[in-house]
Amino acid sequence: LPGPKWATGKGGGTLDQGCRDRMRGDGFKRTEGRCRLDLRKKFFPVRGVRPWHRLPREAVADVCALLVQACQLVHLDQEHLVSKVCQLIHHSLNRFQVMVDEQNLNFLLSYCISALKQCSSWTHVEILQALAALVYNNGPKCQKHLPDLLGQAGLLVQFSDSAQPDVELRRAAVRSMANLCLSVPGQPYLDESYRSVCFQTFLSVLQSSKTSDVDDITFCMLLQNALKGIQSLLNGGKMKLMQTDQIGSLLAVLKKCMFHGLPGLSIEMPTALYPALLPQYDKRSPVKQEQSEPAAFKQTGSKGKQKKGEFAEEGREESGDAGHEPVLGADMLKCLGDVQNSPCSDPQTRASDVACVPAGKDPLSSHYTNWKRISSSESEYSDAEGGIQSKMRSYQANVRQGALACFLSAIKSIEKRVLYGYWSAFVPDAPGIGSPQSVSLMTIALKDPSPKTRACALQVLSAILEGSKQFLSVAEDANDHKRAFTPFSVTIASSIRELHRCLLLALVAESSSQTLTQIIKCLANLVSNAPYSRLKPGLLTRVWNQIKPYISHKDVNVRVSSLTLLGAIVSVQAPLPEVQLLLQQPSSSGLNSSGSATPHRFNSSEQWRKALPSEGEPPDNAAGCTSSEPCWLLRLCVSIIILPREDSCSDSDANFPAFSSVYEPCPLRLESLQVLALLVKGYFSMAQSYFLELGEVACRCMEEMDPSIQLHGAKLLEELGTGVLQQYKPDSAVAPDQRVPVSVVTFWTMMLNGPLPGTLQNSPHATLQTSACDALSSILPEAFSNLQNEQQILCVTLLLGLNHSENPLVKAAAARALGVYILFSCLRQDVMFVADTANAILNSLHDKSPNVRAKAAWSLGNLTDTLIINMETMGQSFQEEFSDLLLLKMLRSATEASKDRDKVKSNAVRALGNVLHFLQPCHIANPRFREAIEESLQALISTVQSEATMKVRWNACYALGNVFKNPALPLGEAPWTTQAYSALSSVVKSCKNFKVRIKSAMALSIPSKRECYGSTEQFCQIWSALVVALQKSEDTEDFLEFKYSASLRTQICQALLHLLSLAKSTDLPVLRETIAENGDAIGSHVLQYLKAGVEENEAGVHTDLCERERALKGAIEHLRGIEKQQEGKARVRVALYLEGVLANHAKATGLTEA
Repeated sequence: LPGPKWATGKGGGTLDQGCRDRMRGDGFKRTEGRCRLDLRKKFFPVRGVRPWHRLPREAVADVCALLVQACQLVHLDQEHLVSKVCQLIHHSLNRFQVMVDEQNLNFLLSYCISALKQCSSWTHVEILQALAALVYNNGPKCQKHLPDLLGQAGLLVQFSDSAQPDVELRRAAVRSMANLCLSVPGQPYLDESYRSVCFQTFLSVLQSSKTSDVDDITFCMLLQNALKGIQSLLNGGKMKLMQTDQIGSLLAVLKKCMFHGLPGLSIEMPTALYPALLPQYDKRSPVKQEQSEPAAFKQTGSKGKQKKGEFAEEGREESGDAGHEPVLGADMLKCLGDVQNSPCSDPQTRASDVACVPAGKDPLSSHYTNWKRISSSESEYSDAEGGIQSKMRSYQANVRQGALACFLSAIKSIEKRVLYGYWSAFVPDAPGIGSPQSVSLMTIALKDPSPKTRACALQVLSAILEGSKQFLSVAEDANDHKRAFTPFSVTIASSIRELHRCLLLALVAESSSQTLTQIIKCLANLVSNAPYSRLKPGLLTRVWNQIKPYISHKDVNVRVSSLTLLGAIVSVQAPLPEVQLLLQQPSSSGLNSSGSATPHRFNSSEQWRKALPSEGEPPDNAAGCTSSEPCWLLRLCVSIIILPREDSCSDSDANFPAFSSVYEPCPLRLESLQVLALLVKGYFSMAQSYFLELGEVACRCMEEMDPSIQLHGAKLLEELGTGVLQQYKPDSAVAPDQRVPVSVVTFWTMMLNGPLPGTLQNSPHATLQTSACDALSSILPEAFSNLQNEQQILCVTLLLGLNHSENPLVKAAAARALGVYILFSCLRQDVMFVADTANAILNSLHDKSPNVRAKAAWSLGNLTDTLIINMETMGQSFQEEFSDLLLLKMLRSATEASKDRDKVKSNAVRALGNVLHFLQPCHIANPRFREAIEESLQALISTVQSEATMKVRWNACYALGNVFKNPALPLGEAPWTTQAYSALSSVVKSCKNFKVRIKSAMALSIPSKRECYGSTEQFCQIWSALVVALQKSEDTEDFLEFKYSASLRTQICQALLHLLSLAKSTDLPVLRETIAENGDAIGSHVLQYLKAGVEENEAGVHTDLCERERALKGAIEHLRGIEKQQEGKARVRVALYLEGVLANHAKATGLTEA
């Protein structure tokens, strides 16, 4: 049997005839040893190939061929050789990372399955190891063998059963099952029935307890394999955990395994956890805890290197080294002491910073008493025993890490609202007086000796906190008075406080840079989601003061995450009074606190902080910064961004290739830029003292070569511009003398004479161009009008050019910026600019990118708003100058866009309403316009009646109201009038969204003449619809809509009075009939409307008490005149009814008529 050339060893190139004879002969038992030796010589070592290295492609095929040949040679009755061949398969595939092709895989799997069925039980472990190696990453290719392996009586199911006495056999079966569950991207996954079998098997393994005859390391490996299996199911199979019992059982075993072998802790868990608001069942064994603590923390002379042997997991069963180190030893206590004694605040504040512990407890007793280092000389173990103990601790740590990794996958598979039902099982809560603190993820983060495990626990906690804002928003600190029970809001608030306390303890205790980074990231996640406005102040102050020293940490990742945390603080629910005070603190506050992990650097850098403002004198203190010293955080970020670094590279700098520059590491500078942008966004009144200086920072960043620095420089520029825009909004609360002066034109002149035009034309970097467009659109209109003419032309030219970009991101940003510019008073009256902008926007409205079309539709809405403003301010002159052809093109494009997706449609219908309002009699009489007008009106009516989003329908009602304002349209005569009124009447009665009802009622009250409402029948239908709508104004299934019911009644009452003031004599019978049937209900609502006083309704109309009375009196006078002509013909007089309502109102308010 010839062998491949690559497999030649000392013994030659083929499997010799003698070996084959011995393998086939009757006396194989006597020569079994020689056969094994021949197999070893022929198959290993492979010349030129080291173990664990991937083989070249041709060599892989040779390995597969050899394995198949070996299986063909060894019959299943030769059990010793079967065992050796399976070992060969196991080691070959693992050592050389060989992926077997499908044909050979089927043969080898069939061989292993047959061997499991026929061979003695003593061979099964080796066979299962070979099977595990074969199915690894080959699950999709094993479909035909799944019934034999995972069927009702499948081999893996039998061998992994809890009744299986041989734990090694059970472990090998579970490992094979776990490898089968691994997914391959793009390949089919296990069927639901097989997934369920595997899940239940893994779950039963994790629920089982270790028996006395099983050694600790084997049991750890068994748990590890089951955890990997569940993780594969959750990740690869996109398994969604829905059933409460399934979720509860999984979370219970994961919590149990999270603490497996954790020194000093022994807990008993129920078989399942249940969603609850109160802390979960958590029973500890005090006796076991006391006994296990001394043994678990004896330090040994060496960890003992893991040898390949009985318990070594090779290749595809990564065991890993847990990397143990004591977490809370003498160095930590010294570090904690340093922080407590630091001058970051007064003694009272320091006490609350770190020693925020339950009443009656020593600050360190609950976590640190039993965690002092024990020297090797105190150990009761010999070196050999210590090696075993070290190995066992390593495997136990691997189990804890596996459980946490599995939990991380489970979090992604469970709906957040369901997951938060188990909050108290994993997140710490302040313990009651006299009761021990429940174990949680923070227990691991504080007590686990392995830094990798601590980091894993913090990653899981971060995943739980991510997206928890809505859940945590109910939190509220308890009032001082006692209550008979603890409300849920107080429980959550207590949990948030305890999380802050524990994470800050972990922060000062941690010595591993990687774990330290995770702690700070976890804190940032907590800060981003906690409702500080509902909690007593002080939490953010403690975080702020304790994170400051870590900004100068030797590890770059720690420094970056520290800045991320500071960014979270300045962005959460901004502006917060507590953060405002922190930003105004003197820059020296809290900068000297350091420990073993926080080297000094701030002292030497104080000089640049104090010298920084000299680059450009800030405005007077009237700009809003009340502190005598400038903002510490702002100056820190600016220094990191623009000043050369002061120290040599740290060890972690090697991970970043750009760190050889004279500046700080790029990730640090980027994070500083993001913090600056957040600071400007949330606390602009403080940042505006450095407005020009921050503009210069943005300029310098955009001038650099690194596109990422340029990008964040542009984002900073955008936030600066947006901050000024917010100050000048009509509803701004900032006093005029506190605003950035309109002379901000200096700022924009610097930008336009600097890098901004070049950045806008930097076509290789589309994201950068997009941000630059956004920045250019944030210019204050008043500042733009004060720019030089050349600079104005430059801005407009750049944007019009970018609107033709092939990149959809750039094109969308340019279209949006044009939509901003079209509202500028100095540009909107320029007919040529309006025409150029219209053509550019219409071009983008037909783009294939939905995002571009959405931005273009928004800009088209703004453009048509400009047409209306110009029509009202400039009169007929503008209308005559504007191109009829372009107007027709806008009408057709907007009609087409109204059939697009909702994001485009909502602004397209707004534009339609404006264009139809803008049309003049000459346009309406023009045959070319007639068809387009009809189509656009039908588009609006169908949108009002459609099932589109409420925003779209609101805009459609608003647009129809605009249409009704155009006196040139044949309102009340054309057929579309009936359809429009019918659509609005239907909406005002039955739409679920009250804002849409309000807008439809407003539209129905716009026509100013009775003729516009059409026939008597149509007028009465509108009247009846409004009366029904008034009676149903409190009927809603959605409680959130109820708050708009008062505004809805106000608008309907206005519409009813408007109709009454226009009614004809032919309309009165229906009006009288309605009043006869519903007079009491209508009267009570009108009375309430009159009493309401000044009220702003959803239509944005302010109506005071006198105006409402005048409207009612006007209707009475009008109806009195009509009814006088019909005297004696009606029993119920509408005018008389209204006079009674007015009299009741006057009586109620104590007013008397003249």
